[in-house]
Amino acid sequence: MIHCMSNFFHNKQGGFTLLEVAVSLAITSFIALGIAVSSAQVLTQTSKNSDYTTASRNAMNALFWIGRDGQMAQVFAGADGFPVTSDLSMAWEDWGSVSHNITYSIEEGKLYRTYTVDGESTVSLVAEYINNDSELTNCFSDNGTLLLTITSSVGAGTNIIDVTRVREITARPQM
Repeated sequence: MIHCMSNFFHNKQGGFTLLEVAVSLAITSFIALGIAVSSAQVLTQTSKNSDYTTASRNAMNALFWIGRDGQMAQVFAGADGFPVTSDLSMAWEDWGSVSHNITYSIEEGKLYRTYTVDGESTVSLVAEYINNDSELTNCFSDNGTLLLTITSSVGAGTNIIDVTRVREITARPQM
C-alpha cells in the first residue's frame, strides 16, 4: 500500500513545460535588461553631475581669489590681455607701507597665484580646468573696475561641460 501511494504522488508530478521555462527566461531577461539600462543611465548622469560640480567649483574658486585680491588692489595691470597675451597683476600698499603684488597666470589650464610681499614670493594653485580661450576667459579693466569672466571646462570629447562665471570687481581708491 505504501508503495502504491508513493507511485501515485510521483506519477502526478510533471515539472515545468518547455514553454513555461521559455516564458520565465524571457521575463527575467527583460527585467535584467531594464536594470542594466537604468544602471548605465545613473552612471552617465553621475559622471555629468560630477564634471559640472568640478567645473563650477573651480570657476568660483578662481573668482573668489581674484576678487579678494582685486578689492584690495590699487593698481591693475595686464587685464586687457589676460589670459592670452599677459598675466593679470595687482598691487597695493597697506597702512604700514608694505607693498603687496599679486600675479595670476594660466598654464595648461591651471590658474596660479604668485603673491609677493617684502620681496618674498609664494606661488599657489588656485584653480584647475580653466579654459584659456580668450572668448571664454577674459578680463577688462575700466577706471578701477575689473570685469572678469572665467570659464572652467571639464570632460572629454563630446562630453565637455563648460561653466562660466562673471564678476565685476572694484578696486579700492588710491590713498
